Amino acid sequence: MTIHKLIALTSLFLLPQLATAEEINQANTAWVLTSTALVLFMTIPGLSLFYGGLVRSKNVLSVLMQCFAITCLVSLMWLAGVYSFIFADGGDWQKFLGGGAKIFLPDMSTSNLIGDIPETVYFMFQMTFAIITPALIVGGFAERMKFSAMLWFSALWLIVVYMPICHWIWGGGWLADMGVKDFAGGIVIHINAGIAALVAALVLGPRRGFPTVAMPPHNMTMVVTGAGMLWFGWFGFNGGSALTADGS
Repeated sequence: MTIHKLIALTSLFLLPQLATAEEINQANTAWVLTSTALVLFMTIPGLSLFYGGLVRSKNVLSVLMQCFAITCLVSLMWLAGVYSFIFADGGDWQKFLGGGAKIFLPDMSTSNLIGDIPETVYFMFQMTFAIITPALIVGGFAERMKFSAMLWFSALWLIVVYMPICHWIWGGGWLADMGVKDFAGGIVIHINAGIAALVAALVLGPRRGFPTVAMPPHNMTMVVTGAGMLWFGWFGFNGGSALTADGS
């Protein structure tokens, strides 16, 4: 081998590696990881402080812990099968529900990609959406539901309502086949949680003493702080839904 050929061969190893469609895009992955943290920040502490400041002082700790407990509960349920039945292939039932192939993420590694980001990152990003949705409903029954009942309600609602509706739109279900678009949760999260909160409020009825007993918010500073955190986190909520760090 001549010296010229040796130099040419060596230079090939020094050139930057060209990215392929099957390789991780570092910029997109970093942005979705950042967005995941921002959306989680919306629930704890953002939504927790927002709702906590709106209730009476005797119930503030309960509301804070409701949001925190929902975060823990949904995280476990997401891993145990909710993610799978939304995003895995459902076979003959695909129009209505996903399959169980992704329960507990078997054989999952960073080589499993959704587009050009690791599926583990996509799993976490979607999990933060699933966390904040039942947490939003807390405002509809604040101060009127026992802690244990709240956990049962959140768990059952996640399975019976959120899981199928999310699959119908984001998991390739029958609504997606009809052309329904939901870029960042307007249907799956906000309309879904809003209707659930309204129904829960109607079923439980008003607080004891309402409207004859004054029930002002106990701490407006918490409310404004929480609202600011929600506003801040929304840049991850909406911007992250593009799953890319580009002009979208």
